[in-house]
Amino acid sequence: MKIKNLLLAVSALIVCGNSFADKTETTNDEKVFRELLTDSLSKANVTTWTLPDSLEPNAKMNFYLGVKGDMPKDGYPVFLYLHGSGPRANEWATGLKLAKHFNDGPSMYIVPQIPQEGEWYRWWQRSKQWTWEKVLRIILSMPEVDKNRIYVFGISEGGYGSQRLASFYADYWAAAGPMAGGEPLINAPVENLAHVPLSFLTGDRDFMFYRHLLTKTTGEKLDSMQRIHPDEYVHRVKLLEGYGHSIDYTPTTPWLAQHKRNAQPRHFLWENFEMDGLKRNAFYNLQVLEEEDEFRTQYEFTANADNSIDIKVDAVKYNPTWKDPRWGINMLFSKEFTPAQHGHLRIFLSDQLVDLKKKVIVRINGKEVFNGKVKGSKKNQKLAHELWGDPMRNFKHAIEVNW
Repeated sequence: MKIKNLLLAVSALIVCGNSFADKTETTNDEKVFRELLTDSLSKANVTTWTLPDSLEPNAKMNFYLGVKGDMPKDGYPVFLYLHGSGPRANEWATGLKLAKHFNDGPSMYIVPQIPQEGEWYRWWQRSKQWTWEKVLRIILSMPEVDKNRIYVFGISEGGYGSQRLASFYADYWAAAGPMAGGEPLINAPVENLAHVPLSFLTGDRDFMFYRHLLTKTTGEKLDSMQRIHPDEYVHRVKLLEGYGHSIDYTPTTPWLAQHKRNAQPRHFLWENFEMDGLKRNAFYNLQVLEEEDEFRTQYEFTANADNSIDIKVDAVKYNPTWKDPRWGINMLFSKEFTPAQHGHLRIFLSDQLVDLKKKVIVRINGKEVFNGKVKGSKKNQKLAHELWGDPMRNFKHAIEVNW
């Protein structure tokens, strides 16, 4: 069924190519957030945001914020740390201790506290999506931040959360580091991680919820993707011998800090999937205006050396291959891909992707849908800012294609 990919605008909120409406004014919460981010982490400064009731009732998100060391020439790398699912006060306090301890300075840290326990103890729910999109907007606008060194990582429940967020917001991260987790890949497609190096460390005896098996499966799938695309899908996925759910957390952030984001890759895959009922509507340099399949669609973008662009668009179907006997949850899957018969895209372009002085040819599933010069405008630039709020994707040129 043909559907508009205009997703539920649940409140007057901030957009990162997702479902939340744009808000241009700077709130007092945002001003305080910026000020505390550039203060010392050792002060344990705290700020609090009230989350929209329409997304999560009676929810307040607390943050520890601050920096370690002197600001580098290109700005601070930023680490977003997501804690585990124990008592929230204890987990948050431990997060601050770890942030201070990890050997990754100079750095900037964002250490949130989950607002509520029970059914709301998930870092990927839509109320938290609102939070991350707002956080990304803020830090990407700060001169003190290195825009290409933003990292997400976490432990246990934070491992699940960071694995999902790594895939869902892959166009923002420089690298990601889930620990002691393991999501079924239907929740975090690795295809999206072509330019997001992934460190994933789990104990080989971490049997609960099949964390050991699902971590292993993630590594195998990344191995497979890297064989197909040798310059992409950098990863370090390890089952740590003899460890259960508690492991050594210190190796993750130094590994992450080695990597920088490619904000405008010439090749990427994007499986557009729902997270808590919401989908992105823009990723890297693509904006979806209409999708054929309301479940999942995969886009493969390639900017070729001859100034042509190929985009492969497929509907994605997941077929369960293994269901766990205890809870009856589908854990492992195979995929089927069917070429999309119709759709509508806006493609943003720059000199990094094509020679804008020459004609550009665009093909969708092998069919030519555009052949000509691409025009630039302030309108395109404004739209790109509204979609991503990302100075590294300050696109002036764009075209629309239908098929």
